Amino acid sequence: MTLEPFQVTWSPERLDLLRSGIAAFRWPDVPEAAGWRFGCDPAFLRSICRYWMEEYDFVGAQAELNRYPQFRVEMEPGQKIHFVHVIGEARGRRPLLLVHGWPGSPYEYWPVIEALAFPTRHGRSAEYAFDLVIPSLPGYAFSSKPRTAVGPMLTAMWLDALMCEVLGYRRYLVEGTDWGVVIAPWMALRRPGHVRGIYLEDLGLRPAADPTTQEERDWVTAQAQRNAELDAYYRLHTMRVSSLAYLAAGNPVGQAAWLLERFHDWSDLRDRPVEEIFSRDQLLTSVNLYVLTDTFGTSAWFYAGAEAEGAKQMAPGARVNVPTGFSAWADRRNAPPPRSFVEKGYNVVFWRDQPRGGHFQPMEAPDLFVDALRDWGSIVDAS
Repeated sequence: MTLEPFQVTWSPERLDLLRSGIAAFRWPDVPEAAGWRFGCDPAFLRSICRYWMEEYDFVGAQAELNRYPQFRVEMEPGQKIHFVHVIGEARGRRPLLLVHGWPGSPYEYWPVIEALAFPTRHGRSAEYAFDLVIPSLPGYAFSSKPRTAVGPMLTAMWLDALMCEVLGYRRYLVEGTDWGVVIAPWMALRRPGHVRGIYLEDLGLRPAADPTTQEERDWVTAQAQRNAELDAYYRLHTMRVSSLAYLAAGNPVGQAAWLLERFHDWSDLRDRPVEEIFSRDQLLTSVNLYVLTDTFGTSAWFYAGAEAEGAKQMAPGARVNVPTGFSAWADRRNAPPPRSFVEKGYNVVFWRDQPRGGHFQPMEAPDLFVDALRDWGSIVDAS
């Protein structure tokens, strides 16, 4: 498997096409007072699109995305995986795979890379350092677009091959957010000899067990209520993904609205609005990694792949036995599960109830995110 060095490049022609697409967009008749209740806030979307077209620094954003070494490697004929590889102060001793989801990308981890890889620059000992591998999922960003729907189970095998066969790490750690919380457990289940431990920011692969306590039953009810409010996108991604792709193709404003709505709806808005959690540049760089790569549609196919694999439910008797860490966040999309339910399917050695931060943990609360991984890593090292 030959590594291909990779750099992000946005041609002037592609950027001109993007700007013209934003300028030509015919805005629908949406009441300005609608706010976020029925989708992306119209006033917010108009403002950020104006900034995107007139002020956003594409050159600076491209340079920022090229800040760390990155590569592509062919895992199967026609299927290349893109990944960022930061060799930190650990010098190969503590490899950590960081796995994003939708509507994320490797860029979601940008705020935590320095602190995880180079802790002495942040007042901590080098013993806390990790080597970082941050892939783009199949069909996302700079990875190849699969010809058929690929889900978390197949991706788990590709990422294990990336770590062991391509990069030569004999054993490694895995952290996941969004789809990563499904992929990481499958890596532990299928390759327990390779995976030293996993860290989950949510419960994606559920144990094959029924709730047995009142706290667990309350959690099931709370999650059902959140699904009723925020699950419409999921049904489209699994059942009508082609139609969604047709609507979005060539429509940068529509794609931005769909993606930015998730950043708003899933973040921890208790103390500050979405425009104070993320900068406009952060949001638009995240959007560009879908719009400028033409992966809005192919990324959504990951949902169909997961459904086809049955990837979100453990088989009866299955259990993740590697040391597992878990953070319970104020994620408006997913209700934090009780520890007792997670322990039905996982060897939980570390648990942290986080005081702030929602679905986009590395961007919303990078300090808490880093501290939890450091503490969990120390426990795994000692086990």
